[in-house]
Amino acid sequence: MSRSVWKGPFLDGYVIKKVRKFQESDSQKGSIKIYSRRSTIIPDFVGLRFEVHNGRNFVSVLVVEDMVGHKFGEFAPTRKFLGHSGDKKVKKK
Repeated sequence: MSRSVWKGPFLDGYVIKKVRKFQESDSQKGSIKIYSRRSTIIPDFVGLRFEVHNGRNFVSVLVVEDMVGHKFGEFAPTRKFLGHSGDKKVKKK
């Protein structure tokens, strides 16, 4: 179920504060470290690099226009797929 339109997108307050502080600083290099996987990406974030925590380490995410409206957690996977066990045993000829 999606969020109500009248409520607007969910965004943690500290994420907005970090983005504003980053944009006010002179150095536009680097990234913004956040733990909020549940926050929605808004158009103000396009072009910025975020480090999103996946439970173990930080995953670098460069925000582009197609990501607007999605959550940060969608771009920082928490599980690593190593493949199916049956794929490595026998090759059919």
